[in-house]
Amino acid sequence: MSAAPPLANEKPSAAARDAAISELRTLLGERLSTAAAIRERHGKDESYHPSVPPDAVAFAQSTEEVSAIVKVCARHKVPVIPYATGTSLEGHVAALQGGVSIDLMQMNRIIEVNVDDLDCRVEPGVTRKELNEHLRDTGLFFPIDPGANASIGGMAATRASGTNAVRYGTMRENVLALTVVLADGRVIRTSKRARKSSAGYDLTRLFVGSEGTLGIITEITLRLYGIPAAISSAMCSFPSVKDAVDTVIQTIQTGIPVARIELADALQMKAINTYSKMTLPETPTLWLEFHGSEAAVAEQAEMVQTLAAEHGGTDFTWTTLPEDRKKLWQARHDAAYSNRTLRPGAELWATDVCVPISRLADCITETQKDLAGSFIPAPIVGHVGDGNFHLTLLLKPDDPREVAEAERINDRLVKRALAMDGTCTGEHGVGYGKLDFLIAEHGEAVSVMRAIKQALDPDNILNPGKIVRV
Repeated sequence: MSAAPPLANEKPSAAARDAAISELRTLLGERLSTAAAIRERHGKDESYHPSVPPDAVAFAQSTEEVSAIVKVCARHKVPVIPYATGTSLEGHVAALQGGVSIDLMQMNRIIEVNVDDLDCRVEPGVTRKELNEHLRDTGLFFPIDPGANASIGGMAATRASGTNAVRYGTMRENVLALTVVLADGRVIRTSKRARKSSAGYDLTRLFVGSEGTLGIITEITLRLYGIPAAISSAMCSFPSVKDAVDTVIQTIQTGIPVARIELADALQMKAINTYSKMTLPETPTLWLEFHGSEAAVAEQAEMVQTLAAEHGGTDFTWTTLPEDRKKLWQARHDAAYSNRTLRPGAELWATDVCVPISRLADCITETQKDLAGSFIPAPIVGHVGDGNFHLTLLLKPDDPREVAEAERINDRLVKRALAMDGTCTGEHGVGYGKLDFLIAEHGEAVSVMRAIKQALDPDNILNPGKIVRV
């Protein structure tokens, strides 16, 4: 399907693997599976990367069980790879050295909600939609929305963000504390529930975004927010992507407290219309959302409408009706699925970069020039309020010519973003799909990351082959 994934180091011996599996079967009984179909599913995420299945899948139900599983694997030096919903996009769950996948989806308790303190504590298998459904009657909500109904544990591990990041930040800003199982099976809690602390190293931020390479997250304490008194959502069409992005830049610089600003180019709008049975203008489009009082959201919408008109924006419509807002945003969230209608049978290679917002228009415009000269279709969509956008390359992965072209476009996209003082990934994470870009972005700092990895995981058993090579 794609180039062979890199090997981190040698796989454990068959004897070590079999001994670990035998001990885990005694520990877990039927919750330890070596069935081919289950192993195959746990070696694949939603990216175009091929499945690299583990040797076994352990279905854990508590922090204590995760600790016990890791201790067994550590004793035999067998890799362990955390797994939840499998919605990651850079090969994060591939078992590059075999080993044991720890499925955390049965750890799905909402342990506590502290309404007065605006926080909660959950297990990693809770999904963001489950959490917000549970919170609905409390008047609180959790705003991080990556599109997929991802697990909270996976979102913390990949430092996810999504459509609300322009106002509420990413998982980095919204995780208050973690319970983590280390490579030797020890269990630590990284922080208390206090909103700030200057006590020691910030271990919470260390593990947020570590992609299972430093420890396995088994509990997450999250920051919550009050549900706004009023919410309005808007759409507006533009003559070009540059006009749309210039509207975004002016909106941010003006200080309008917009909650979401999403962009889709003309090709993406065509796919959305086909998939969602809509008749939206097939031109570059912005989705926007405003949170606050009824008067505030109306004023914000009117201010953005004025700014959009200065940049050629037309068909500006906005609504506060929940059913209309849901339909509008569902179309945006279905963007990835809608892309399959553009080229049936193709695989989706979703990639992302993030640049300073002042460089966003240039980055997207130059990327569109690349795409205009390519034979691979690739719609653009993005959380442009914070400079993050996504390219979805639709390729036939069995065709070496198409794989080479997709790699060329992705390589140019990332190098362009880095040259603009941006990053190779705004929210997808590194996995092994973007591992080679990390040195280009961070230089000597990668050696510090490697030193941290080796200090916490000296035998390199935690999701080996991801983020940094050891």
